[in-house]
Amino acid sequence: MARLSAAVRRGNIADQQIQVIVQFKEKPNQSHIQKMSKLGGRHLQKLNLVKGGVFTIPLSALATLANDSDIAYVSPNRSVKGSSSDAFEQTVGGDVARSYGFRGAGVGVAVIDSGISDHPDLHDPVTGLSRVVYSESFVPGTDTHDGYGHGTHVAGIIGGNGTRSAGAIVGVAPQVNLINLKVLDSNGAGSDSYVIAAIERAIALKDTYNIRVLNLSLGRPVYESFTQDPLCQAAEAAWQAGLVVVAAAGNSGRDNEFGTHGYGLIGVPGVDPYVITVGSMNTLGTGSKSDDVLATYSSKGPTMIDHIVKPDLMAPGNQIESLMAPGNTLAGEFPQNQVNPLEYGDLSGHLSYMRLSGTSMATPVVSGAVALLVQQDSTLSPDGVKARLMKTADKAFPTESIIVDPITNESFTETYDLFAVGAGYLDIPAALTNSDPVDGAALSPVAVVNSDGSVSIETDLSVVFGTSVVSGNSVVWGNSVVWGNSVIWGNSVLAGNSVIWGNSVIWGDSTVAGNSVIWGNSVIWGNSVIWGNSVDATQ
Repeated sequence: MARLSAAVRRGNIADQQIQVIVQFKEKPNQSHIQKMSKLGGRHLQKLNLVKGGVFTIPLSALATLANDSDIAYVSPNRSVKGSSSDAFEQTVGGDVARSYGFRGAGVGVAVIDSGISDHPDLHDPVTGLSRVVYSESFVPGTDTHDGYGHGTHVAGIIGGNGTRSAGAIVGVAPQVNLINLKVLDSNGAGSDSYVIAAIERAIALKDTYNIRVLNLSLGRPVYESFTQDPLCQAAEAAWQAGLVVVAAAGNSGRDNEFGTHGYGLIGVPGVDPYVITVGSMNTLGTGSKSDDVLATYSSKGPTMIDHIVKPDLMAPGNQIESLMAPGNTLAGEFPQNQVNPLEYGDLSGHLSYMRLSGTSMATPVVSGAVALLVQQDSTLSPDGVKARLMKTADKAFPTESIIVDPITNESFTETYDLFAVGAGYLDIPAALTNSDPVDGAALSPVAVVNSDGSVSIETDLSVVFGTSVVSGNSVVWGNSVVWGNSVIWGNSVLAGNSVIWGNSVIWGDSTVAGNSVIWGNSVIWGNSVIWGNSVDATQ
């Protein structure tokens, strides 16, 4: 039954119809579809990117599917949602990048989200033409406008040019072109199949619009290994096609349902070792990094099931001011988040901006940074971009911080360890001035529990997952020219497969050895799936 996801196997009503994504071992043809039809299935959609399709099938057919040698994996067509629950530009150096002359001109960024509504800040100030150069909806029965308000906000963080705010609210790369691929409805809900279809379209349009970046400010829980998950496999296909995939870590940092205090709760597709997974920092409304703290909602690693070290990078994501789509759901639910136009001297009376928080907001900050790097050097590969951003990330964090929620008065103690802040805090000027060569994969490594109870970092993922899944040693964490012998965290040198969690100091004088939340919890290190206890095919 290994070909069936756990959620699919749990069904117990034989004639119940469920909607599934079937991944075949080769690109499906008419004979595959006919085979599914004979089992009572109905073909709804092709998903060539993952050698599969969307089908409705009776539960009674599952046993047959489990024994079909043509099938690689069957999973529900699960629901996805946006990962959203200042002075971010100065914090990460976006203003400095503009002074260097980098604004993302000519680079295409695909925003897979709730749509992008028309906004003055997304027009070229010279030609007056919209920089949203392509729009398509994958949500049945909807147009490409943003009814939810999430996608327009994300687009503004990437590429808003500040027209309506007299330059006060500007995105990281204010001259990029945006490709609007709508996968979330006006309630912020979508499905795996919508996202996979949108990723496939981005790959197809890559050369037409010079798409180099894919922003995924959305996600869902983990149900299986990234090696089987259809959404992860689609993200990897985009990466292999030359697109830098940037994904949200998720907003489960306060979730202690499983006794992990937010550890082990990175969402899909952020769990995939290829993509750049982004966690959220709180700038506290200032342009200096010195007072910034980890956002308490930001999900932490290692990833469930595979134990991939995530997130990869941190970026500002709390109370971010960006574009507001007219009449959107989020603004209606949270009117207090709308920005008064008079704050920025806009006498038109238009409500053009709003504030949102979440790793959804941190993710487009990194996507904008990627656009700047690609504008500077168009030859950079996705692995080169990821390695450069991770190497140059600011690693000066406190040992811990105590944050008090002003609404609930609840106190949170945050430890700044590898699974909370990854390789560090995005530093755009440092990335732009770095020229270290990168040759190889920039896979996020795996945390491995050794027989003596210590934890080491395995940089060669083929050792863990096999050469058919991943290959070679990651240039980010191995003994390559990218990291060399440089000090990565505090006074600790991270090199090769050395044990870093035993008695070694990782950040300054801090150590997370013996942290029972991370190391002693069988929920994180076991092989069982803790999320997804429903047979509902939409989960």
